[in-house]
Amino acid sequence: MDDTGLFAGLKVLDCASFIAGPAAATILSDFGADVIKIEPPGEGDSYRWLGKRPGGPVCAEDFASMITNRNKRSLALDLKSADGQAILRRLISQADVFVTNYPLGVREKLHLTWEDLHSLNPRLIYAGLSAYGEIGPEASKTGFDATAYWARSGLMDLVRVDAETMPARSVAGMGDHPTALALFGGIVSALYRREKTGRGGKVSASLLATGLFSNGYMLQAVLLGASLPPRPKREDSSNALAGMYQTLDGRWITLAMLAEERQWPAFLTALNRPDLGTDPRFATQPPRRANARALFDILEPIFLTKTLADWRTLLDQAGLTFGIVGTTEEAAEDAQAHLIGAIRPFADRPGMTIDSPVQLDGEAKTTPRQFPQLGQHSIEILLEAGYEQAEIDGFLARAVIAAQ
Repeated sequence: MDDTGLFAGLKVLDCASFIAGPAAATILSDFGADVIKIEPPGEGDSYRWLGKRPGGPVCAEDFASMITNRNKRSLALDLKSADGQAILRRLISQADVFVTNYPLGVREKLHLTWEDLHSLNPRLIYAGLSAYGEIGPEASKTGFDATAYWARSGLMDLVRVDAETMPARSVAGMGDHPTALALFGGIVSALYRREKTGRGGKVSASLLATGLFSNGYMLQAVLLGASLPPRPKREDSSNALAGMYQTLDGRWITLAMLAEERQWPAFLTALNRPDLGTDPRFATQPPRRANARALFDILEPIFLTKTLADWRTLLDQAGLTFGIVGTTEEAAEDAQAHLIGAIRPFADRPGMTIDSPVQLDGEAKTTPRQFPQLGQHSIEILLEAGYEQAEIDGFLARAVIAAQ
């Protein structure tokens, strides 16, 4: 909790699991909000154990919770009990934001719907996250970003090497974090409206809607009647200056020379192939497009003559737009990422973490803190809510709460 941040004094109840919902609350905490993570006693949020699944990164620490649940305080609370429900309602009456991604049926069973809670606190911002939206026949359908964001949206089908290869598998959480930004934007918009009107309201976001928005370039074309051609093989692309090339050391560079007419002469200088500029097949953009395969066949062996480091220097010196296909290990050490604060040190433990990507001029963000142990702050939170120690001892004895 940061007493000086933009959202200092804002109390957020994170009653969500896994990634997208909790990550939206994390962004609020990055700007100073007091975020209380409500978890079931016992094993807590199942996300605490996701990093131990076979096939994932081999790490001695709970790296998943390190990014998604940093800065928060943990309350281990049994919402299936009457006492747990009463505690939650007291917290709701004192809160500003309530975040949940429980399936609609679970929300109804635990009395956590907007209709259940908003009368307790008219200023409450209720933020609901779902897989497929909260109306229609699939409203109660469960899903993860791999299914609702990546596969359903068309992204999985489009992002493949070419039309003959299998659809591209997603990486864990790749759709959850963009969806968290969508939910965060909704929460902040609702807070702004509350400043103007004094009333709270319900905010919603879904993995499906965020996936469709992420696929907006292609999807908008289809909505306007376009047909999508099959994705060509790399060598058959219609633009040889917007493709991938392998280097001498087995690495890959991706060109993105959309300012082609201006950058073409500088590109030839970097390649040390000024002769291509006078070749009628490539002198201007139209013939370069018509002869894209011929140009690719010339460029591919050229890129194989130098290492990634050599090409990076030459292309940077020429002021060209390109990207290196970096590894995750390289991203962790990326000097530019550290310089802009995208990767930051923890305040209370060794190591680094990934900052949320939102920055606001003049507003310092909270230095990231270690994620809480399950129930680490249960007693502290209930004392702040007005419970007496004797009552809390009774909750502990009846397993309504758990504490470290």
